Amino acid sequence: MPDYVRIALQGIPGPPIRVILIAFGYLTGANESPNYTLMPSFDIVNKVDAQTLDNAINTAKKDILNRYDFRDSKSTIDLDKKTSVIHILTENDMRIRAIQDAIITRMAKQGLDAKALDMGEEQYASGNMVKKDIKVREGIDKEVAKKIVKIIKDANLKVQPAIMDDQVRVTGKKIDDLQTAIAHLRAADLGIPLQFINMKS
Repeated sequence: MPDYVRIALQGIPGPPIRVILIAFGYLTGANESPNYTLMPSFDIVNKVDAQTLDNAINTAKKDILNRYDFRDSKSTIDLDKKTSVIHILTENDMRIRAIQDAIITRMAKQGLDAKALDMGEEQYASGNMVKKDIKVREGIDKEVAKKIVKIIKDANLKVQPAIMDDQVRVTGKKIDDLQTAIAHLRAADLGIPLQFINMKS
């Protein structure tokens, strides 16, 4: 165990330390002694590369404004990088849908999963134009994290999932078990894109 971890744990009662050790892969079972050799693990996250998304939005904007059916349009498509919201302003519902399709197509070509987009916000009038805001979802909320943990536990694998803020860490003794857990999660539809990173053996 790294020295900084030992220092951080000093003075913490036994049970909380055990929970921390399990979460970080130093301990796997309630009756085991601490294993100071880091166990194989990976992290489950939902992240959208900001620059890639920006490129996809800009390309979709060019695609739309160069279309014949948008030749007289005053449409605007803007990504607010601070709030991760795509703002669409155009003349009617049909053009809203066309712009959404263009964004989804360009995201796919850039390797981004459109499930990161929250299309649930209703469009609304803005003068004689129609506006829609699309939230770009990042991170794993608690409800989805609980579903991830349940999927892994229902698979009866010898791995331990732990919810850590907006991501989930999975630890286990065998890489094969971790890869099987990934396969189960890839097959599930949780409504958001998932990436499996920081695989450590």
